[in-house]
Formats: sequence, C-alpha cells, structure tokens
Amino acid sequence: MSLRRIRIFGDPVLTTPAEQVTDFDEPLGILVDDMMETMDHYRGAGLAANQVGVLRRVFVYNCGGRRGHIVNPVWKHEGDETQYGPEGCLSVPSIHANTRRWMNVSVTGQTVDGDPVSFSADGILARCIQHETDHLDGVMYMRRLEPEIRKETMAQIRTAEWFAHPELAYRDKDGVKN
Repeated sequence: MSLRRIRIFGDPVLTTPAEQVTDFDEPLGILVDDMMETMDHYRGAGLAANQVGVLRRVFVYNCGGRRGHIVNPVWKHEGDETQYGPEGCLSVPSIHANTRRWMNVSVTGQTVDGDPVSFSADGILARCIQHETDHLDGVMYMRRLEPEIRKETMAQIRTAEWFAHPELAYRDKDGVKN
C-alpha cells in the first residue's frame, strides 16, 4: 500500500465524472487499499477515486461506526428528513460549510471482488455516501450550498494559502509534500 496524492480544488479531475468499473482485478484492489491508507493518513471520513486522480467509480469511507468501500455506488434517499451541518473535503483543505443532505439513504454497489453490496445509512455515513458519490459524478460539495453560504465559502477558498499554491496543501510532519 502507498499514499496517493490528493487532488486539490481547481484540478480538472475533480469535476470530471468517473467511469463505471468493469474490471474487478488486482489493480482495483491496490487502488482501494491505497485509498484507505490515504484517507486514514489525512484523517478523512471518505475519499473518492478522482480525489487521487483516478476516474473510476469507487470510494472508501470510515465514519458512522463503519469502514469499507463501494464500487459503482448508487444511492437513493429514504424518507423526507434532511440534515444540515458542517461538511468538509480533503480536496478543499481546512474549509467547512453547512450543507444540506438527506438524513437516510440506501446504497447499492459492489466490492472489489465484484460481489454485490447494499445497506442503509443515516447521519454522517449518509452524508459521506452522498458527498463521495457526488465526487464520482464530478460535483464538489460547494455546488450543494445555499447561494450566500457558497459565496462565503468560495471567498474563503480564494484566500486560502493552498489555493494559490496547491503543492503546499498537504505536507507531512517533515515538510514533504504528498
């Protein structure tokens, strides 16, 4: 396993829809393992493949008391309840904004071996599933914000040090970039 470089807001890969996974092979397993290690290293709740520069429909997660991955995810909301709260993104370091998401979702997809997976989620895991699937569709969470909050968030992004110098966004304790 190895750490992958996290792509930062402004990188075109983040707004490019990912392709359906059709080959459930060793490279897919390596990708998922690397994504898990990268997510853990940077203390994320989730990480989509395009955030590490790979346009394949897969994401990993570690939140809401559950940990895993989903290949070719498809979700739908259950009920009409929504949640409104802070959301962040490893591709937009140190910026958080209140975002409205569905409170309960069900998700289907596959494992790295191609086996079917489906489950229901609520709270933070439901938020994560929606957020990471948005990434795979080329949509960043700022597009989900209410207009005034989006304006404020984009202003924060434009003044962030990493926006002018994306290579500085993630450095380890020794100052080495990812």
